[in-house]
Amino acid sequence: MDINSYITGFVDGEGCFSVSFNFRSKLTTGIEVRPSFSVAQKKYSLNILQRIQDHFQCGSIRYSKSDGVYKYEVRSISDLVKKIIPHFEKFTLLTAKQNDFLLFSKACRMIHSNQHMNKEKLKDLIELAYAMNQSGSRRNSKQDLLKHLMR
Repeated sequence: MDINSYITGFVDGEGCFSVSFNFRSKLTTGIEVRPSFSVAQKKYSLNILQRIQDHFQCGSIRYSKSDGVYKYEVRSISDLVKKIIPHFEKFTLLTAKQNDFLLFSKACRMIHSNQHMNKEKLKDLIELAYAMNQSGSRRNSKQDLLKHLMR
């Protein structure tokens, strides 16, 4: 079995690439940036999440009470840039999720090079993140984040 192509196909249907933001007064910009790659499944398919985790050798699996599913998630910017992104560059997604991945990849590289510490670059990062997963819900609106940066 070609596990690389299988994982890409599985993520094409069940995965998510996202960048979220939280207000944190202790940070210079006042905004925390949190990139995340995740895949969710019901308990009866937990084994595939474990297989994906074994393959990438990073991330964690947790139960999400709010969704009633298990989630394999990678949040480490180093693991995202060195393991997750190279996989999906080599084994390309075939659905519209490819566009989210391209935006995610660009955002992660900005974060990895600490550009999110600069208010102007953080503004660009917020714009990138809000162009992804447009059907998803977010805790903070893009307008509130941008307004916060103007202070």
